Amino acid sequence: MHLKTVEIEALDDIRGIAFPQGVRFRQILISGPVGSGKTTMVETLHAWPEEGYIDLTMNNWWRSRLLTFRPREVHFGIPFVGHDTVIHGRWPSSPIDTKRLYLPPRKTRFFNIDWRAKFVFDFLLPPTESIFESRKTRAKLGSHPGDADVTLEKVQSEVAAYKALASHFHRNGMKVYIRDQFQGNPRRIIDPAATDIP
Repeated sequence: MHLKTVEIEALDDIRGIAFPQGVRFRQILISGPVGSGKTTMVETLHAWPEEGYIDLTMNNWWRSRLLTFRPREVHFGIPFVGHDTVIHGRWPSSPIDTKRLYLPPRKTRFFNIDWRAKFVFDFLLPPTESIFESRKTRAKLGSHPGDADVTLEKVQSEVAAYKALASHFHRNGMKVYIRDQFQGNPRRIIDPAATDIP
């Protein structure tokens, strides 16, 4: 799938990384496919060093104590059409089952927490071929055992899933930014219809 984005011009520097103006350090959640640069970004920010896992089919996942520690790297368990269980790491080519995804509630009262604005999801989505080449290099070095059987098709499926998830979050009023190059500047989604999510 293709996400239409535009580079954000009004930026602030947070520990050497460009973020949209107004983003606060403690809002940031970093996600994206394996090999997209998440660990490098976490290290540059001197952020929380441990990876987190969130099952997006669990109600109230946004209240997880794991998300108390930010910025941090987050992996998602995602439901897919035709699969009974959530999937993480071995991405199918079928579309995301959005009917099984829970999203934070919209703020309806003044004193309520605005959960959809509480986090900023920074999706690292460099070109599929770039991720594939990086993971092949890591496989040769033996530094990441999970890369031993990497294929371009596997990387394509994972990138497509994260693009679809980013689009879904964006369409539902959550704060989402895309980086389409390794260590690139953040971009804003401007064409939410360019997705295969119903």
